[in-house]
Amino acid sequence: MARKKNNDKNKKVEDKDLLANTHIANAGEIIEQQITDTLEINFMPYVMSVILSRAIPEIDGFKPSHRKLLYTMYKMGLLTGGRTKSANIVGQTMRLNPHGDAAIYETMVRLSRGNEALLNPFVDSKGNFGKAYSRDMHYAAARYTEAKLEGICNELFRDIDKNTTDFVDNYDSTMKEPTLLPVTFPSILANVNLGIAVGMASSICSFNLKELCETTIELIKNKEHDCLTTMPAPDFIGGGQILYDRDAMAEVYRTGRGNVRVRAKYTYDKQFNCIDIKEIPPTTTAEAIIDKIIERVKAGTIKEITDIRDETDKSGLKITIDLKRNIDPDKLMTKLFKLTPLEDSFSCNFNVLIDGYPKVLGVRELLIEWIRFRGKCVFRRVSFELKKAQDKLHLLKGLEKILLDIDKAIKIVRETEEESEVVPNLMIGFGIDEIQAEYVAEIKLRHLNREYILKRLKDIENLEATIADMQDILSSKTRVRKIIIGELQDVIKKYGKERKSEIIEIDEADSADVAEEIPDYAVNLFFTKEGYFKKITPLSLRMGGDHKLKDGDEIKQSFETTNNNDLLFFTDKCQVYKAKVNDFADSKASILGEYIPSKLEMDEGENAIFMVVTNDYQGFMLFLFENGKVAKVNLNSYATKTNRKKLIKAYCDKSPLAAIEYLKEDSQLVIETTGGRCLLLDTAMVSPKAMKDTQGVACITLKKNQKIASLRFYADGEFAKASRYKAKNLPSAGAVLSNEDAMKKNNITFDGFV
Repeated sequence: MARKKNNDKNKKVEDKDLLANTHIANAGEIIEQQITDTLEINFMPYVMSVILSRAIPEIDGFKPSHRKLLYTMYKMGLLTGGRTKSANIVGQTMRLNPHGDAAIYETMVRLSRGNEALLNPFVDSKGNFGKAYSRDMHYAAARYTEAKLEGICNELFRDIDKNTTDFVDNYDSTMKEPTLLPVTFPSILANVNLGIAVGMASSICSFNLKELCETTIELIKNKEHDCLTTMPAPDFIGGGQILYDRDAMAEVYRTGRGNVRVRAKYTYDKQFNCIDIKEIPPTTTAEAIIDKIIERVKAGTIKEITDIRDETDKSGLKITIDLKRNIDPDKLMTKLFKLTPLEDSFSCNFNVLIDGYPKVLGVRELLIEWIRFRGKCVFRRVSFELKKAQDKLHLLKGLEKILLDIDKAIKIVRETEEESEVVPNLMIGFGIDEIQAEYVAEIKLRHLNREYILKRLKDIENLEATIADMQDILSSKTRVRKIIIGELQDVIKKYGKERKSEIIEIDEADSADVAEEIPDYAVNLFFTKEGYFKKITPLSLRMGGDHKLKDGDEIKQSFETTNNNDLLFFTDKCQVYKAKVNDFADSKASILGEYIPSKLEMDEGENAIFMVVTNDYQGFMLFLFENGKVAKVNLNSYATKTNRKKLIKAYCDKSPLAAIEYLKEDSQLVIETTGGRCLLLDTAMVSPKAMKDTQGVACITLKKNQKIASLRFYADGEFAKASRYKAKNLPSAGAVLSNEDAMKKNNITFDGFV
């Protein structure tokens, strides 16, 4: 016993020494590797896996997880049978999708009718599947719910057993699964489909199935068909109102990118003085809307509401808002649309895998790709059926040869001593091939009569006609297109429904910003040469000391105004940026202020050069260029009814800007050149223009190498004889300062220089 223990101990020591002497390549070692090699060897395979096998849908409209689940349910007989427990479906799906039961069940929940996430659901559900429009309404566990396939899934699996699509091994090579489903309608655009891959994403909105199929039919007939005429906008399961902007929608249809604005639908109950909201945008939830409204009420932005509650029940979504007395519900909802997710945008990014490559396509291109895909499915199906028909015809041709001498066939079979010789003897006796002889040999004894054989032979003529028809289909693209059109018309007839989302034209007045209740009080505004801005209350200004400025900086403009005015900042890149005084916090003289290019997110290298304060957009902007031209632009040309922060082409870029000034009304201005000439210009002589980037009119004639030196408002008595400098016609050369005026020059204060 002791000797055995010693032997075991010695063996453990030997094993330990053996392990110590065993060297695993690079194990535990830190090696240098180029970052490009790391990306190529480690990261890129992961990226490709996520893009191709997880997050981006393919032309049949499904991601791999969707396809595996639906195909499993199809193989389980859930297309025609009764419902089964969701847990059973999840378990069966794991044979194709080994990512865990939770992920599979969540996929099924989203595909279900009960969850209300899809316009055309594929899973007929029973039990609590949660709601897509609710953040807090969770679905029940898989053991409590039941499901089967919806009737529309007949269109997903039609002819799937007729070689219409390729099949591949599953992850452990124990069964086959389809690479694509041979859908008979463009399901890629029939439902909302969202996915985030690595370095790219996909966001596809849903379209009305009837409109979608009709549009596809028109595209088959005419590739240049305008899709907007038959399918004007997306359609969402939650309904709502789509704010229709044809130009913006056309851009989405053309590029596959853009935004679709959707707002909630509401009704006003006069009896209870409340607003009921039953349809909301697809990008938000009832809880998010309620939380945002409560936040706005607490902040004092919304004061018309006394209570808000979620009254969602079995009948569907319902958010109720109680109002104070004498409140206009339409005005309140217009305000809520701007301040809460009751109006939101669906961001479109039609990124789809086409033949294994991700592509962002517009609606027409995407439908044309689907037509090409469906055409291949029809071609493969007809080829499969043709092969079967030809095989059957071949057998019947062999049967036809024994028609005239059935007794001979019986005699050959009866007199053949060995079973293995029956088929060869029939081949020799009737001049038929092995397949035909095998078919004849397998006929039952009871069928070896003339009546049975004649009935079978009647099928030959029909088969030959069918084969000829199928061969014609395979040789004619027009016939294939007609088949696709017929299938789409069947889908419309069986599953077509009216739109859920209402389309309304954008009313510019309605799309204007809702003016929040901004506290209005007196403020002093300061704008410096270097682009710094300060908003200071009069009290703070009186109590403060000198202005803090950067070295070399100086205050260029100052105004006494109120807190609810608009600001326009003109830049040296021919652009203007809009802001509100209220956008800036109250400041002090002792700080530098806010740097306008950073605050307003101006382009790189862009500087603010002039500020205008207005609340009515009345008056003119005057632009004086180095080439001697002057442009007068109505200030209301810079007013917008939408919340645009940046306007391009704010003034002409044909010549460098020499000076800029804001005129509330026509005035007299003094233009001075580097040659010492002055021109007294009455701005009434210059006609105002609505076009912002107008080149203007020639104002002053400049000699060679001379430029505009300054622009200033004329002060009464500034010139001893004003008529000397006054422009009678444009352009004018102006006049050199008289001796008397030259002596006064040092007492003149210049404003408005650039």
